[in-house]
Amino acid sequence: MIEFFFDCSSPWTYLAFHNIQPLAKEFGVEISWRPILVGGIFNTINPSVYASRDKPIEAKARYMKKDMADWARSTGLAIKMRPTVFPVNSVKAMRGCILLAPEGKLVEFARTVFEIYWGEDKDISQDAVLTEVCQRVGVDPAKFVAGIGQQAVKDQLKANTDEVMARGGFGSPTIFLDKTDMYFGNDRMPLIREALQRRKASAA
Repeated sequence: MIEFFFDCSSPWTYLAFHNIQPLAKEFGVEISWRPILVGGIFNTINPSVYASRDKPIEAKARYMKKDMADWARSTGLAIKMRPTVFPVNSVKAMRGCILLAPEGKLVEFARTVFEIYWGEDKDISQDAVLTEVCQRVGVDPAKFVAGIGQQAVKDQLKANTDEVMARGGFGSPTIFLDKTDMYFGNDRMPLIREALQRRKASAA
């Protein structure tokens, strides 16, 4: 089992979301999608993210822009390094992932949220943009709005966020293999592949 804790407000998570799926398919491993609110993590245990945004190291910022472009090119995704609205409030979108999981629409919905924010530079905190996402994936916008307002949905998003922190996570994406083997970030995909290969070999 691969557990994938994620927030659509992160470009590195967009890459990992895309890259983890063929990897899981290759090894015949299920993915448990776990939406979180990464801002809640930063506020609670990782405020250094805010400090680095307030006082960026120019050389590092330049390199990160190149690094993102390289990864996007390698993965075949359109990613705008700095959307017009950044950081973005992703709480409604992430509640939407929780809401739509039982219908089997989480992956399609999340993919479209990633695309519309990171590829098309549309503000996913806005109801009109989330309405467009719903229309693209065949979800009734009115039911969506009502659904993400349910207390159970809000509670599940908070529970997922609290859980990943309790298990040692500090950002998005946080990926676990077999509950305890943790990996952070898209660039850990080669290590995840090696771990899956070891598990496959030991099971043979």
